[in-house]
Amino acid sequence: MKLVEQAPGKVNLCLYLGPVRADARHDLVTVYESVSLCDTLTVTEAASIDDEVVCPGVEGPNLVGDVLAGLRAIGWQAPPLRVSVEKRIPVAAGMAGGSADAGAMLRLARRIGGGFDEEQLWSLARSLGSDVPAQFSPGTSLGIGAGEIVEQLAPLAAHALAIVPVDFGLSTPAVYREADRLGLPRSSDDLEGRLAEVSGWFRHGARPPARLLVNDLEPAARSLCAEIDLALAALRDAGAEVAFVCGSGPTCAGLWWGPGARAAANGAVAEIVRRFPRAIAVEPVSLEQLLG
Repeated sequence: MKLVEQAPGKVNLCLYLGPVRADARHDLVTVYESVSLCDTLTVTEAASIDDEVVCPGVEGPNLVGDVLAGLRAIGWQAPPLRVSVEKRIPVAAGMAGGSADAGAMLRLARRIGGGFDEEQLWSLARSLGSDVPAQFSPGTSLGIGAGEIVEQLAPLAAHALAIVPVDFGLSTPAVYREADRLGLPRSSDDLEGRLAEVSGWFRHGARPPARLLVNDLEPAARSLCAEIDLALAALRDAGAEVAFVCGSGPTCAGLWWGPGARAAANGAVAEIVRRFPRAIAVEPVSLEQLLG
């Protein structure tokens, strides 16, 4: 057996931060968009009696291992597996690389089959973190709750992005703590208003106005990582119509609209790589495109 699955990273086209909940997480309204910067998972049968996850260059626990453990706990009957993860998505960068890998492993489990139903896969996805459900079903989606309640949306008008990784790892919990310290969370009423507006613009594949493409975590990420300001300035200087921090950062993205968007993003990257060597132009991707 040998199966291969692409695991696309994501950007948050908007992220509105609400109050802290009883479970210590924040309410959110966000729009996830999967992009063509992907990790690759390759699954073969393991030589031992235990599952094995190999991810060169990344130390410590891996969400792919948590997926496998969760599947075994519900009686998954697949043989012991060896999962190799080839990383391209920046680590600790706000693009949900670990969650993308977990989502890809859930899709691989679906392909392998045996000992679970679809709702168990979604329940496991929700239990692994707020980004995993969106990464389980790549594309454009609306996230509410703490981000784990997702609704698939139509693809937006033609656009492309330039991704600028910043060589500074940011802890997501640290960024949220800084957001609280800075008083960034909105009131519940304000968050509800943002949800209504975002829902109206994003449901029908439109081009949302720039004023909605806001990341409330950006000031907190910038407070902790001064290099973010340089990356955002580089994107704006290169002509990005909108530049924003991806998730909790520090990766930044610039966005161009229209049929010439990919060429514009490529041109911007050609300028930016002199200062940020890992900059790359990407396009949005959907699950259907991944299945090809």
